[in-house]
Amino acid sequence: MGNIDWLAVFLGALAFFVVGAIWYTVLFGKAWQSASGFGEEQLKTANMPLIYGLAFLLELLIATTLAHQYAMTGPSDRAKMMIAVGYGAMLMAPAVGINYLFLRKPLKLFLIDAGHLIVGMAAMGAVFAALD
Repeated sequence: MGNIDWLAVFLGALAFFVVGAIWYTVLFGKAWQSASGFGEEQLKTANMPLIYGLAFLLELLIATTLAHQYAMTGPSDRAKMMIAVGYGAMLMAPAVGINYLFLRKPLKLFLIDAGHLIVGMAAMGAVFAALD
């Protein structure tokens, strides 16, 4: 097994987090809020430091899994991007899609959230490709 680049793990998770911040505010904030059914009052009363902190920890877990994959296989930079985007498009987005089908969530919400996962994974993959 190869060594895990822990700086790439941290910066990859941070890249995913930044994509989410932009995605759910500037790009799709209002559309996401409408599709998810959250009102302003619900968003104001949420424990956002806890939510952001846990989201970042989960993104660290994803980045660690990706780093392990890379350490085990030693892929090229192109392959790193393909693996990262593949995780987002072929594992994470379909898993969310299955969940949303049973929760009867709107397609618009799925497209916003799945897009975030795919673009976030691309950003994470780009960090690994740049640093490894």
